[in-house]
Amino acid sequence: ELWGRGFDEKAYLAAKQLKAGEDPYRQHAFNQLESDKLSPDRAIRDTRHYSCPSVSYSADLPATSVIITFHNEARSTLLRTVKSVLNRTPASLIQEIILVDDFSSDPEDCLLLTRIPKVKCLRNDRREGLIRSRVRGADVATAAVLTFLDSHCEVNTEWLQPMLQRVKEDHTRVVSPIIDVISLDNFAYLAASADLRGGFDWSLHFKWEQIPLEQKIARTDPTKPIRTPVIAGGIFVIDKSWFNHLGKYDAQMDIWGGENFELSFRVWMCGGSLEIVPCSRVGHVFRKRHPYNFPEGNALTYIRNTKRTAEVWMDEYKQYYYEARPSAIGKAFGSVATRIEQRKKMNCKSFRWYLDNVYPELTSPQLGQSGSL
Repeated sequence: ELWGRGFDEKAYLAAKQLKAGEDPYRQHAFNQLESDKLSPDRAIRDTRHYSCPSVSYSADLPATSVIITFHNEARSTLLRTVKSVLNRTPASLIQEIILVDDFSSDPEDCLLLTRIPKVKCLRNDRREGLIRSRVRGADVATAAVLTFLDSHCEVNTEWLQPMLQRVKEDHTRVVSPIIDVISLDNFAYLAASADLRGGFDWSLHFKWEQIPLEQKIARTDPTKPIRTPVIAGGIFVIDKSWFNHLGKYDAQMDIWGGENFELSFRVWMCGGSLEIVPCSRVGHVFRKRHPYNFPEGNALTYIRNTKRTAEVWMDEYKQYYYEARPSAIGKAFGSVATRIEQRKKMNCKSFRWYLDNVYPELTSPQLGQSGSL
């Protein structure tokens, strides 16, 4: 009866099945045929460390608004994302699921899902991109805590409680799960390593990297959070008032890409922290290409977004960004005056401080050591 109120799952999915002979990868850059075959309620393996189920959490965890932005997502994948949240989360912790439809070609992809309890739909009347869409979702969210999810995810057992616990204890923490892999070919759910954190190089290219050895040795409890210099950006939990205080997102960034660095530097340098919570697991379909168009082209959009990040946050170290990414030199990136103003107003620390205290492993290219130019 949870799925009452006239939502016809079968009709919703059947309306968008692949035609015989259609390339299952063409539209979404993953195998839609395999996704469509799976039940929206499919079971997945609990991939947590065996000591996670015995961890206990506060009885009065805050409820969250889950914000999922999408543009022309496969219906089977989108529905499975939504249902995994409702099926694997205590109802009291989900205030609402806000779908932000970034001008998909069929408004019904989103609208029909509002027949499911707790699901709301916002539709952009033009293409805005991930960043502005997320801000729109966050602005209307009614819960005190925001959870951002991608539209091709499946959340695992007890995924939300460990993250809410960390944010409840300290509202300046921004927390992310271990992101498991859902195969883009056969949709198998595969466990990711629990020994990774987010890192990057001077061109602001994100990469997963091993936790530094001394940190690994110090971590005697595998359920304890992992400090991370940056988050991947697709899936995280943040206190709404802290998100607003920090300046939300840089809304002049376009479509996708680079916003995770901007948010990560800002969180660390302005008094917060970033961590990966190992007892939280969320599966995600990682694709090899973007299935949608960038108005300015993929590379130019990424350059614009990372260049805005470098200009606002990296101080004198931005020269290394330009050395590593010479194609960014001379490219337009809009005005960053209000973001620089915001940084000053919050009295944020320097990028030098960030390198010394958060990411000493990122060495400056000339000297092979961090922190000095």
